[in-house]
Amino acid sequence: MVEPPLAVRAQGLRKHYGDKAALNGFDLMVPPGTVYGLLGPNGAGKTTAVRILATLIRLDGGHAEIAGVDVARQPAEVRRRIGFVGQYAAVDEILTGRQNLVMFGRLFHLSQKAAARRADELLDRFTLADAANQGVKEYSGGMRRRLDLAASIILAPEVLFLDEPTTGLDPRGRNEVWDAVRSLVARGTTVLLTTQYLDEADQLAARIAVIESGRVIADDTPASLKRTIGGDQIDVVVEHVADIPAAISAVARATTHEPEVDEDNRRVHGPVTDRVSALTEVARILQDERIAVEDIGLRRPTLDEVFLHLTGHRVENHGAENHGAENQGAETTQPEGAVV
Repeated sequence: MVEPPLAVRAQGLRKHYGDKAALNGFDLMVPPGTVYGLLGPNGAGKTTAVRILATLIRLDGGHAEIAGVDVARQPAEVRRRIGFVGQYAAVDEILTGRQNLVMFGRLFHLSQKAAARRADELLDRFTLADAANQGVKEYSGGMRRRLDLAASIILAPEVLFLDEPTTGLDPRGRNEVWDAVRSLVARGTTVLLTTQYLDEADQLAARIAVIESGRVIADDTPASLKRTIGGDQIDVVVEHVADIPAAISAVARATTHEPEVDEDNRRVHGPVTDRVSALTEVARILQDERIAVEDIGLRRPTLDEVFLHLTGHRVENHGAENHGAENQGAETTQPEGAVV
């Protein structure tokens, strides 16, 4: 039995803006039917990579395919296989939700009847049917992004690119978008997700590629990436700064490495191998020595710590990559043959 082609294949992608390399040998292999996260600091090349794969800008070197179709040689065929949701909603606020989806269906050459039928299907799927005849200007942020997602899959694309899909949304809106993404993947769509929110990647992505200076520097499951910087950690926060030395001594007896100290937050932490016995021992020692503890617990490494370990700095959660080479030279594209 012949296996289906990768949903996304990128080999040695290069893109320059003047003397700046936005991509410098970018490689990526995304299997079908999954969410693949693409993480990196501002200016690392995430948006450039997505725009190349979505045929919005041309590559300078390397090779890329979407579902086995060459991005550079067959861009029109690639566009028939993909959907794209950018950082800002593309729906028309003057129209209703249903009118928006019918309009997008017509742009994709569906008949009026077929466009209306598809609009109703998508409104139901994204739990927008009750608001179908409301103007989009009355929608919440999460509703607008769900409508944007619906518009991007009018033709049921094999691959959907989501570039910072929840920027600016409140927690409820983000959860609504997450649920919509999970629903899409359950139906077979492959999602390539770029995000500034590490908890979002942790929630949605089966695998994550970390990009730095235009190259992928790590590519693995979230759990495996976290294991690269150690296993479980025990955390102790004491009530008084004067008790930090005692906390260090207690944690040192249960950890495999010298404890780390955050004096500003009165926090002592270190890696452990046996979660339960370590927590029990540290708690007993602190109690015997009558050390006032504000908090004590076990936790696992976060993606933020992985990112810091790999790149030397944390992700800035303030939105889109909106400066430098990442936003230069972008081209726009519409459905083939569309009149806009």
